[in-house]
Amino acid sequence: MPLESDMKYQAKTNEPDRAAVPKLSLRQVSKVFEARRGSVRALEPTDLDVREGEFLTIVGPSGCGKSTMLMIGSGLETPSSGTIAVDGRPAGKPGPDRSVVFQQFALFPHLNVMRNIGYGLKVAGVKKSERQDAVEQQISVMGLDGFQKAYPSELSGGMQQRVAIARALVLQPSLLFMDEPFGALDAQTRTQMQDEMARLRTRMTSTVLFVTHSVEEAVFLGTRIVVMSPRPGRIIADIPIAENAPWKGMAIEAAMGEPQFNSLREEVWNLLHTKTE
Repeated sequence: MPLESDMKYQAKTNEPDRAAVPKLSLRQVSKVFEARRGSVRALEPTDLDVREGEFLTIVGPSGCGKSTMLMIGSGLETPSSGTIAVDGRPAGKPGPDRSVVFQQFALFPHLNVMRNIGYGLKVAGVKKSERQDAVEQQISVMGLDGFQKAYPSELSGGMQQRVAIARALVLQPSLLFMDEPFGALDAQTRTQMQDEMARLRTRMTSTVLFVTHSVEEAVFLGTRIVVMSPRPGRIIADIPIAENAPWKGMAIEAAMGEPQFNSLREEVWNLLHTKTE
């Protein structure tokens, strides 16, 4: 039981309990796109709370609105209705606290690896010396040593995506939005990046929302899975994953040999293939 003095202090400061406030909150968020053939409802009114430190994977069929929901949360897309809050406050315009990694790497072709990674810091006015230190740290974390001066055209797809992820992480965002970041990679490179992302997840301080078509990827990386229905999209399941799940810490190929991994994968697969009204 809290002391009376503590209760008075809480009442006086009127500060929210940060542990109880979602890092990101969507309330009755919907999206309707106007097209030549008429209106297209991409996302039904949706509620979603994401707690600080979660790695939320979002899976659903093509066109279900999962990427739309992600972009609305990041501030890059305006909802047709509803509200977005970060730490209990209106989210406002996009900023460095909400970084996005896209499926297409979106690197600047005329900038080398170091300058691509440091671009956001430069725009933010960070001093050159501090910028260089931060970039070098990300280069080390992402295994890009020796490629500092290379240009995107000289890198493989996997290396380019490492640069894109480093560019997002160097800003130390409180929220990181990843829209099918491995979708354009070949199967072998994708497996390598999934293992790399699992390793990074244990070191990152960002809260992550990660959209994917891959059920295996969603189960492997997530601390929580949101499953969406076909368009117009809505959340049909919200599944937590224990941090001590037996496959955590494994490579994905080893994880897929775990009975509990396969049980959860089957559960999500069945949800995706169950007709909803």
